[in-house]
Amino acid sequence: MRRLRAEWEEQKAVLMAFPHEATDWAREGDLQKSYAPFVRIAQALAYSQTVYILCRDKKEIADLFCSKNRMVFIETQFDDTWTRDYGPLSVDERGEPKLLDFVFDGWGGKFEASLDNAVNRTLHRLGYFGTTPMESIDFVLEGGSIDCDGAGTILTTSRCLCHPNRNGGSSRTEVEEKLRASLGARRLLWLDHGFLAGDDTDSHIDTLARFTDPSTIVYVRCDDPEDAHYQELRAMEEQLQSFRQADGSPYRLVPLPMAPARYDENGRRLPATYANFLIANRALLYPTYESPEIDKAAGAIFTELFPEREIIPLPCSRLITQGGSLHCSTMQIYF
Repeated sequence: MRRLRAEWEEQKAVLMAFPHEATDWAREGDLQKSYAPFVRIAQALAYSQTVYILCRDKKEIADLFCSKNRMVFIETQFDDTWTRDYGPLSVDERGEPKLLDFVFDGWGGKFEASLDNAVNRTLHRLGYFGTTPMESIDFVLEGGSIDCDGAGTILTTSRCLCHPNRNGGSSRTEVEEKLRASLGARRLLWLDHGFLAGDDTDSHIDTLARFTDPSTIVYVRCDDPEDAHYQELRAMEEQLQSFRQADGSPYRLVPLPMAPARYDENGRRLPATYANFLIANRALLYPTYESPEIDKAAGAIFTELFPEREIIPLPCSRLITQGGSLHCSTMQIYF
């Protein structure tokens, strides 16, 4: 019997990857400027737990930090920095930890991902996961495409998991069978609405709605009828209201504000979202987007939801220029 662990359970480490000269970060002209959000996230995490940092040049990256306590720098090959989608998923199997290595294909073949897809096997072979067993599963699944309550319920979106570019466009039944067998899923809650402009992931759940405890779901709400997201996010909200817990009771639903609109130099809207937070062992890290009033409002919600954790805002406007945010750049590991 397997159980996918919830993010709020005690973590062994968090996996990150720093930009290097072969990533899209370097093609923006100043690789060093791209380091800042990754440094801030790693420092915030290392205050209380271990951070595994993938890099091409260990000395160069280590020199960015005044303190290297609880940081493990690992020189290896990888394509991009979004460890949420290619890092291992952690399950309990008969009370013992196990890591699962799913196929990562660059969000349906949009980007080169062969090196990313090999990272988990490399780390396991080198002993970074201790003696915890790891199973490779021939199925495309990104960590950002699912969220769970730690008790067998998985929240996801049909636009991603049933997309023709993932596993040939598997049906819901086929996906559910695979996730029951691999993750121990007992129930799947499918969202059919909701998107973020500029998102390359085909509507990952961690940009839209997340569990914060087994009975609470936070979600992005748009209150501006003129915003392109308004109708879809309202439809998503209505579907969330129809969801029920395993015992039949409704979920406590907590709306997050719509992040301020941000655009790149070509006028393309960027996928800013407060749903891309990370629950760490002693803290809640959430992204901010240079809008003090809205950023503060999001922080107040997280303070209420996580009274026993330190609430840490982290600037992520730089991250969304490459399509991801805080949660996308991290993957918690239990082993």
